[in-house]
Amino acid sequence: MSAERKFFVGGNFKMNGNLESLTAIADRLNSSELDSNVEVVIAPPACYLASLSSQLAQKENVNVSAENVHQAAKGAFTGEISCSMALDCGARYAILGHSERRHVFGESNEQIGEKTKATLAAGLIVIACIGEKGEDRKSGNTMVVCVEQLTAFKDNVDDWSKVVIAYEPVWAIGTGEVATPEIAQETHLNIRSWLSENVSPEVAASVRIIYGGSVNGKNCKDLASRPDIDGFLVGGASLKPEFVDIINCNC
Repeated sequence: MSAERKFFVGGNFKMNGNLESLTAIADRLNSSELDSNVEVVIAPPACYLASLSSQLAQKENVNVSAENVHQAAKGAFTGEISCSMALDCGARYAILGHSERRHVFGESNEQIGEKTKATLAAGLIVIACIGEKGEDRKSGNTMVVCVEQLTAFKDNVDDWSKVVIAYEPVWAIGTGEVATPEIAQETHLNIRSWLSENVSPEVAASVRIIYGGSVNGKNCKDLASRPDIDGFLVGGASLKPEFVDIINCNC
């Protein structure tokens, strides 16, 4: 964590929850005393975006994100939502490039780049996900993969203040296996160094790089203490009461 960059905690609900359970999460956030130095963003399924946005409208520093958007403004894309639809529902952010979109739904770096361009043009902030598979880590290709993914974002970003980078090693997502704080910090530092060399030192110093991959109430404090880890993108734990503990991990 750096004092220069506001700590960021996102909750990616994925395809989980219903109106009752997600309303309970909104109620918990509204009634909890949250660290005012933390930006909180929750990403519910698209059908609950408007409801959650409305329920959290008066809670300072808490916003909602789309879990995904399509790059086209409109058209025959059954099951997709456009950036303008997400905005209409109260979203301020969109998660792009998540490993499940890449490896389950087959999204390419090229498509994710197109989505990035459209999302930023629409006025949404991008949570740009990158990360390697287990075999990439074992073969020493972590940064090779991350650089390929980062380049697709870089080629479509003009204003980096509208981007949060989420490093999520695929082998740690939903597996219970978390990257050690040392591994996470090393990769975050390598990402920041790449940004310094390929974008600018100013962007490298200011952009937030958050960690995702089995983050929970027990490991969040140690991870947050590392200088280049600027927050978290939380999966399963964001659906539980411990999400508040993660938000407040620096208190």
